[in-house]
Amino acid sequence: MSHINIMKIVSLQGMKHHFISDLQKLLDTPQKIVILPHKNPDGDALGSTLALRCFLLKKKHEAVVVSPNDYPDFLNWLPGQDTVLKFNKNTKEVRQKIDAATLIFTLDFNNLSRIGDLEPLIKGSKATKIMIDHHESPGEYASLMYSDPSMSSTCEMVYHLINTLNKNAFTSEISDCLYTGIMTDTGSFRYPKTTPKTHKAIAHLIEAGASSSNIHQKIYDSASFSRLKLLGFTLSNMKQISGLPIVYMTLSQEELNTCDYKKGDTEGFVNYGLSMKGILFSCIMIENQQEGIVKMSFRSQGNFSVNDFARNYFNGGGHHNAAGGMSKDSIKETVIQFEKAITEIANQF
Repeated sequence: MSHINIMKIVSLQGMKHHFISDLQKLLDTPQKIVILPHKNPDGDALGSTLALRCFLLKKKHEAVVVSPNDYPDFLNWLPGQDTVLKFNKNTKEVRQKIDAATLIFTLDFNNLSRIGDLEPLIKGSKATKIMIDHHESPGEYASLMYSDPSMSSTCEMVYHLINTLNKNAFTSEISDCLYTGIMTDTGSFRYPKTTPKTHKAIAHLIEAGASSSNIHQKIYDSASFSRLKLLGFTLSNMKQISGLPIVYMTLSQEELNTCDYKKGDTEGFVNYGLSMKGILFSCIMIENQQEGIVKMSFRSQGNFSVNDFARNYFNGGGHHNAAGGMSKDSIKETVIQFEKAITEIANQF
């Protein structure tokens, strides 16, 4: 398998010279295409896959988005989301689509472990696999790779891809999807990887029909009563590591049940830790008894790499300032392991 690895792109020219020409050759003939986000898709994963699907349909390809599982209610308005096949609900149809696929795009993840039970099906597929992703340390499963950790989001990468292939292709539907992913993955355009190019892309998307105020309202002003109750539990559980600019929060399965938890209710909770003056590292640990794990999210400011921390201690990874991980221990034991890990890296603060 030949890899076009452009992980170290320093300009969009690199993407044009390598990835674009090979992709264009594939898209010159009609294809049956499956587009995959990661498990538990967020705004960037779902927005990028739906935007790419819309673009490929206009180029007369067959294209379908296949998600490993469901996504939060605050994303169920995105254009085209009603066509998404969910493997946990549409298992037979998903298998048929993957069996028939000639191209498989994987967006917003770079390791097949991120798609859960779909992993063996994708590994076994003879379709050409194409990765578009902005996380560090990509795996080597794809024939074509557009991997650039300097990018704000996968949606920004898909924006540049579409803009290169056909700058007149942006519809309001594509623009809404891409705006959503860029907005959510940049924390409303305030994270360090929000660059002048990011803002230029956003300006173009608004010109092409993205409804910025409506998107903000649908994403950020749609909290349920149970979500706000859950936030109360989370903040009351917050603890600071003595003498260090580090806080952590916990949510037990019992607390989730008490608040009638629904997927997406804890989105963004980890960021509250960084809103405190002087805090440089925030963590949230959320118990999931059904999967037998504690899901962990890490956020940092400045030079401390939560990507390295997650990889070294909690079977995870992501970006320099935003990463995820997991533990198979109880939530009580996970807290102990976290505090132990902090003692080992305390000299970095």
